[in-house]
Amino acid sequence: MDDTRWIDDDAGPIVRPYALTGGRTQPATGGFDLIAVVVANRPATPGDAGLGSTYAEIMRLCQQPHSVAEIAAHLRLPTGITRVLLGDLVEKELIRKPISTASVPTDDIFRAVIDGIRAL
Repeated sequence: MDDTRWIDDDAGPIVRPYALTGGRTQPATGGFDLIAVVVANRPATPGDAGLGSTYAEIMRLCQQPHSVAEIAAHLRLPTGITRVLLGDLVEKELIRKPISTASVPTDDIFRAVIDGIRAL
């Protein structure tokens, strides 16, 4: 977001975060945990700027895996807004839909596996 202009340190960017999402507060596609890792489906191209500078910046960032929290921090946007923008990119199939942390095994399952291996 190098092209962001600031009014002053307290006011923040001229474009308010909810203006980026048209007032939407929930992603159109899927949910995004703070620790969900996001990766682009393809390399960023100059044409991605046509999506808007914020979307293009997300595409550039997601050439390497980043968590939702990292993306939000880099963009200096609330996580809710970042989740909506990520949902838009998932809908356009520009980023991979992250695996929900709900489907990740719990510590109890890992302990049971380790105990089973030790018992061998």
